[in-house]
Amino acid sequence: MTPPAPIVSLRAVRRIYRMGEVVVEALRGVELSVDPADYVSIMGPSGCGKSTLLNVLGCLDRPTSGSYFLGGEDVSTMDDDALSSVRSRRLGFVFQSYNLIQQLSVVENIEVPLFYQGVEEAESRRRAEEMSRLVGLENRLHHRPYELSGGQQQRVAIARALINDPLMILADEPTGNLDSASGVEILKLFDRLREMGKTLVLVTHDPDVSGRSGRTIRLRDGQVESDVRHG
Repeated sequence: MTPPAPIVSLRAVRRIYRMGEVVVEALRGVELSVDPADYVSIMGPSGCGKSTLLNVLGCLDRPTSGSYFLGGEDVSTMDDDALSSVRSRRLGFVFQSYNLIQQLSVVENIEVPLFYQGVEEAESRRRAEEMSRLVGLENRLHHRPYELSGGQQQRVAIARALINDPLMILADEPTGNLDSASGVEILKLFDRLREMGKTLVLVTHDPDVSGRSGRTIRLRDGQVESDVRHG
């Protein structure tokens, strides 16, 4: 049986920032692939390139050189409008600070990606309610974010990331602002998503978080230092 094609393929990716006369090479020829249903954690010391790599994977930044294929599309040379479309159709994002809209209810926050895709209102609401059940918030649909705990807000963010059935979910320190108990609950939810066959890539500094993933990529000085799959 032919193995499935990688969802992500980075080939000799470099990212250089120029600030006046200062040149910073954040990524130095990164090569990696992510397969369907992979659960990948990215680790490394401060300044190693973790955030830059996540921004490239999330089509929030472009490589200075090299190529990035996402779902078979070469996104490394796309213009801003095309990248925006890729982000809305093919990627889901979970941030440390949740990035919820305080004026909207839980269900409305979950629906936001579908609004920008022009999905019909009844279908949008149906899908948002389905996602709310998946993350255990079906009884909080009409609450505002400020009425929820940190763990509940992160569940809203995860439901929002899932609403467009993305190729890949990207998470940046998803438990960083949570207490230990809430963090464990969020990680259990990621475990469940992994069992459902979702593809997850998260940046973390916490070895306990990394230990729950199926694969740990360590960066150092903008390069892949190690890439280890767990049993």
